[in-house]
Amino acid sequence: MAGPGSRVFISHLAGISVFDPNGDQVGRVRDVVVSLRIGGRPPRVLGLVVEVVGRRRIFLPMTRVTSLESGQVITTGVINMRRFEQRPSETLVLAELLDRTVTRTKTTEDVTVLDIAMVQTRVREWEISKVFVQVGKVGRLRKAKGETLTLDWSAVTGFALAEEGQGAANLLATFEQLRPADLANVMHHLSPKRRAEVAAALDDDRLADVLEELPEDDQIEIIGKLKEERAADVLEAMDPDDAADLLSDLPEADAERLLLLMEPEDAASVRRLLSYEEDTAGGLMTTEPIVLEPDATVAEALARVRIADNKPALAAQIYVCRPPNETPTGKYLGTVHFQRLLREPPYILVGSIVDDDLDPLPPDTPLPLITSYLATYNMVAAPVVDEADHLLGAVTVDDVLDHLLPEDWRESSLHGGDAAAMDHGHESEEAGGR
Repeated sequence: MAGPGSRVFISHLAGISVFDPNGDQVGRVRDVVVSLRIGGRPPRVLGLVVEVVGRRRIFLPMTRVTSLESGQVITTGVINMRRFEQRPSETLVLAELLDRTVTRTKTTEDVTVLDIAMVQTRVREWEISKVFVQVGKVGRLRKAKGETLTLDWSAVTGFALAEEGQGAANLLATFEQLRPADLANVMHHLSPKRRAEVAAALDDDRLADVLEELPEDDQIEIIGKLKEERAADVLEAMDPDDAADLLSDLPEADAERLLLLMEPEDAASVRRLLSYEEDTAGGLMTTEPIVLEPDATVAEALARVRIADNKPALAAQIYVCRPPNETPTGKYLGTVHFQRLLREPPYILVGSIVDDDLDPLPPDTPLPLITSYLATYNMVAAPVVDEADHLLGAVTVDDVLDHLLPEDWRESSLHGGDAAAMDHGHESEEAGGR
């Protein structure tokens, strides 16, 4: 994979082959999807539009791309084969940005966009970095001659979202830097119509994060207004325990339809959670803890802990198990805490420093016993293991708190949230043309 700082010109991606982890060709790249931002900030790269068999175009998130070198794209995991549908907050680079006339800020002269480069940041995300332009306007056949320049994204204007009249897109750009809980606060105070518009414009991962922070009624309202295939995609992006909680609040027939639309692997994790009582370790756990085999090194463990998508409570420790590594795993051997990893040389095997002194939690452990377990041993997460010593998941302190607080705590929290944030939300709503 091109490392942080590596630059890729997007026109060079057009038509290159996409391969799955087994080396089989999936399709070819047809475009790159970005999210424009206000204030001249570089757009975030969301993913690739890939044409597969039958000329169907699908969306491949950048989080699923493991290599972008040597004229090919390598993906990881299962690829969602549902047809790509562009959302209001998304822009296609090849289709919509190339050949556009923009203005060079320094000289106020018109330039024509010939190519656009993206770069991987230190947190392993991709964003647009450079614009390759030709001075002057270029005709359809590009016969005009002029000086060509490579400029920073911030050195040209004419791309970024307008401050007014952008509806949901402008609202999203304004609140892009908010934490999911704060964006949930904003959405909670929007009208149902406006809330649905914003939900429709958010990408799946962002909407999943926000849904996890919203009260139950808002969750049900939003998921009910999405197309069923989109709703299934969002549920796949949610933590399995949160997705299970949401599905348990829906009518049984609706929940089953959505489960059937989800990828089988994701649906299986959620179904397992739904099979346990809500206030037990099995019902509270997440099925996606960090699992490593005993012959993994400390360096490998720290690399897994550093992944930005890991929530702090789950990144506090790794679980050492025999294969398979997906839950339910092979034989559970014990845990290694993050602090212990920091104290050991990078080449040490995690199997040699495993902590097996504490008994794991059975899946039927009730909530009061989980709480006392975490408090007694000063832990932020605990393994959940069945009678055959298979790791089923991990219970984290945030999920325990979620069930200890009153049922309407999210509602109360959002109503009593930061007044300035609420005012800001209303102002942006007005700016968006409500």
